[in-house]
Amino acid sequence: MGQIDFEKMDGLVPGIVQDAKTGEVLMLGFLNPTSYAKTLETGFVTFWSRTRQKLWMKGETSGNRLRVISASTDCDNDTLLFRVEVEGDGLVCHEGTVSCFTRPVAMEVSRG
Repeated sequence: MGQIDFEKMDGLVPGIVQDAKTGEVLMLGFLNPTSYAKTLETGFVTFWSRTRQKLWMKGETSGNRLRVISASTDCDNDTLLFRVEVEGDGLVCHEGTVSCFTRPVAMEVSRG
C-alpha cells in the first residue's frame, strides 16, 4: 500500500467502509496516523472521532466490528477504502441499520 497523505485535510483522511461480500457502502469515518496504525495492528477498522477527540474502534461496544479483508487508497493517496466483514449482527449504523446511508436526498439532475 502506498504512503497515505494525511496532510491534505489537517492530519485526517476519509475512510470508506464497504461490505466485502455485497459491495454495499456501510459508512464513512476519518482516520489519523494513529488510528490508521491501530487498524493495521489489529485488523479492525479504527477511526479518529472528531467529536470526542479519541480513537474509536467501530463496534467496540456494539460488537459490530469491521474486520478488514482488504484496503486500498485512491489515486491521490488521501482516501482509504476498506472492504470488510462485519462481525456481530451486521448492523453497522448506530441507528440500527446495516448501512449509515439510508436517507434519500431529493435531487434535480440537469440534463443538458
